[in-house]
Formats: sequence, structure tokens, C-alpha cells
Amino acid sequence: MMEKRKPIVLFAMLALGLFVVGCAKRPETAMAPAPSVSDAMAPAAAALGTGARAPSVVPERAATGVAPERAAATRTLLPAEFLAARDLKEIHFDFDRYDIRPGDARILQENARWLKANPKHLVLIEGHCDERGTNEYNLALGERRAKATMTYLAAHGVPASRITLISYGEERPVCTGKTEACWAENRRANFLVKSQ
Repeated sequence: MMEKRKPIVLFAMLALGLFVVGCAKRPETAMAPAPSVSDAMAPAAAALGTGARAPSVVPERAATGVAPERAAATRTLLPAEFLAARDLKEIHFDFDRYDIRPGDARILQENARWLKANPKHLVLIEGHCDERGTNEYNLALGERRAKATMTYLAAHGVPASRITLISYGEERPVCTGKTEACWAENRRANFLVKSQ
């Protein structure tokens, strides 16, 4: 009789253990490296790194080459500290993509010029998605979009240490219609600035 109960007891203990420790809100997600727009971006992308981590809705300082143990001491900037800058234009992305399109590359070049001409400004890049896909998937995709945008700006002379990233996924749409035109408006990277 005891032998028949052993598997049931083991299964119950395993299920209880998984329930207690296995209910994370956001699972770890391996992040793909940001795509290159040109060969000139490769050194910047390599310098920024692409470690695996969970998608985040909490802003974090961009990779700056600081040792991980010292990076924890870096002050986290809050989105509320940043304001819109009319000179920085948002860019858009194709459905389920995070590569920079040629037309948007021209916009980013203008944004890079402005940021280099205004070195006392920090920039927050917000990654956004349309409503299709799960929350977790859209948070990860929004983060990839923000990272691809940062990589492009860094390759064009904007120090990564001035850039903070955040992903809102699908949570902050600018258009709430259920059409492709509306969804295209929501697939974007937006820019906010803060004086140092």
C-alpha cells in the first residue's frame, strides 16, 4: 500500500514546489542581437553586447562597458524625468520586426546629429508594439526595437552612456483602431530627453 502512495506523494510535492517557485511574472528570454543597418554598425553592436535577460518595463542604463558589479551602482533614471523634444522624430517598424528601415535610418541620422549637437541631453528610447501578440512577447520585441535604435545611434557617434532604454510593449498605443494603418503607428521607437 505504501509503495502505491509514494508516486502520488512525490507528484504532489513536485507540483507544490513548482507552484511556489515556478510562478515568475516574466520568463527569461534570450534576446537576439540587434540587426545591422550597415557594416559601420558592427563595431558599435559588438561593444554594446547582447546578453540574455528578461524583457523589462523598468528603465535601465544602456550598456556602457562598466563591469557588472559597478553597473549596479549606476543611478536608474525614471521615465518621468524625461520630456519630449520636438527636434527628435520617432521611427517605425514593420510587423514583428526590429530592424531599421532605410527611411527610418535617415530620421535616426538627423536625431544623431541633434544629440551630438546637444551633448548635455540624455535620451530615453521607448520601444512600442501594436496589440497583436502576448504581453511578454511584445515587451521583448519593444526592447529589441529600442536596442536596435540605440545601436544605430551609437554607431553614428552618440555615446551609449547617454542612452536609457524602456519597453512598453503594447501598453501605450497612439492609435486604438483595429486596422493595419493604426497598428503601423504603434510599432515605433519614441525619443524623450533630459538635461544632465
